[in-house]
Amino acid sequence: MDLSRESLASLRRRGERPLSSAEAAALVAALLGDSRRGARELGLRIERRRRALAAEQERVERLFQGRRRLFATGVRLVAGVDEVGMGPLAGPVVAVAVVLPESVDLPGLNDSKRLSRAARERLSGRIREQAIACSAGVVAPAEIDRRGIYRAGLEAMRRAVESLEATPDHVIVDARTIPGISPPQTAIVGGDASDGSIAAASIVAKVYRDAIMRHLDGRYPGYGFGRHMGYGTPQHLDALRRLGPSSVHRRSFAPVARAMAR
Repeated sequence: MDLSRESLASLRRRGERPLSSAEAAALVAALLGDSRRGARELGLRIERRRRALAAEQERVERLFQGRRRLFATGVRLVAGVDEVGMGPLAGPVVAVAVVLPESVDLPGLNDSKRLSRAARERLSGRIREQAIACSAGVVAPAEIDRRGIYRAGLEAMRRAVESLEATPDHVIVDARTIPGISPPQTAIVGGDASDGSIAAASIVAKVYRDAIMRHLDGRYPGYGFGRHMGYGTPQHLDALRRLGPSSVHRRSFAPVARAMAR
């Protein structure tokens, strides 16, 4: 590949276009052999980016090792399940079940807690676009108070699985066993950071619940739900003392119960 007559500006545009691995390798080799310093520096930048993308692809591939082992046994539809919102003083518990196709394109996939809001929202959209099936289960604050938070989380996950349009052959869940569902399941401790299906569920669940909390912020101003998402931050506790609990606070949680007793 002779690039000597092509301007550096044109070469930069070429390097910014999506390239296959073979095309990128050929371009890098040609740039590194170019007599122009700018071309060689561009080649080094493209090579660093190519290696970073390859490393990220390998990392995401490793997140789906467990699923591939299930596929090898004849399983075809695997649902990852995770819940969010166990700790907040207000708002619902939300669980999501997601069935991804065998081939996914989700660079950046990770535990939702390790991602920025922008990254979560971008990935949530991509997960939903690629998913074979995706559904949410929601347990409201009053039901959390009746059931207790642990059972409420399990119920949210059960609802998410039962709502899937495609029945999974196997369910992978973060550190729990979901009662009342028929597919066999595997619990993975720390699964939201180590399993791709659970990580995908955690991202969609977090984005889904955060949207609910931002909506509740408009309905119940003064508590700051859109900032802390119902968690017991100093600002939230101060608002509880000043305003008392709202109808979406969890009255079985100690800080809320104390605010009610004032």
